[in-house]
Amino acid sequence: MAITDWPASERPREKLIELGAEALSDAELLAIFLRVGVVGKSAVDLARDLLSQFGSLNGIFAASEDALSQVHGIGSSKYVQLQAIFEMSRRALNEQLQQRDVFQSPQQVRDYLVLKLGALPREVFMVLFLDAQNRLNAAEELFSGTLTQTSVYPREVVKRAMHHNAASVILAHNHPSGVAQQSAADELLTQQLKQALALVDVRVLDHFIVAGNQTLSFAERGLL
Repeated sequence: MAITDWPASERPREKLIELGAEALSDAELLAIFLRVGVVGKSAVDLARDLLSQFGSLNGIFAASEDALSQVHGIGSSKYVQLQAIFEMSRRALNEQLQQRDVFQSPQQVRDYLVLKLGALPREVFMVLFLDAQNRLNAAEELFSGTLTQTSVYPREVVKRAMHHNAASVILAHNHPSGVAQQSAADELLTQQLKQALALVDVRVLDHFIVAGNQTLSFAERGLL
C-alpha cells in the first residue's frame, strides 16, 4: 500500500507536522528524506531495508557510495544528499558546543561524538579542546589505528592543547567492536593523559568511549 493510502495520522510527513520530528522513528524520518519508494515498496519499507542492511542511521551515513548504490532505489544523488545532511548535522552541533558551556548540554556532546566516531571502521582518538568557559575551541582526531588498538602519545595531546590555549579537554575514542566498555589500557591511558595535561594546567573533564550509538563516560563511572 502506498503511503498516500495510509491514514493521515500515520503518514510520516503529517505525523511530523502534528507531533514534531522527535515523534518519528528512524525509518519514518529516513522515509521523508527518500520521498518515494520503489515498485512494491513504500518509502518507509525502503527505509527499513536500509536500516536493516546498515544497522543504524550512522551506519547509513558511513556507508560508501558503492555500498548504498547497490540498494535498489538509492543512487549517487541520494548518497550526496545524505552526506550533506550528515555534515550539516555535525556542523550544527559543533556550533552549539562553541556557543555554550558543554556542561549545560551533555547530550549534545554525546550526540556530536556519536556523529563523529560512531560508525568509523577503525579506532580513532579524538580530543575536544575547551576554553575557560567550557566552550568548544576545536575538535581534532589526533590518532587512528586498527580495529582494536590506537597508539596515543601524551606529548602530542599536550602540544595541541597548548596550541589551542585550552583550559580543559574532553577525550574520546571509539570501539568499532560495538562494545562501549572501558579496558584496563583505556583507564591507564586516561590517567597518563590527565597527569601530562595537569603539568600545563589543563584539566581532563571526561573521556568518552563511543560504540555505535552508545557512549560511556569515565566521569560518570567515577574513573577520573
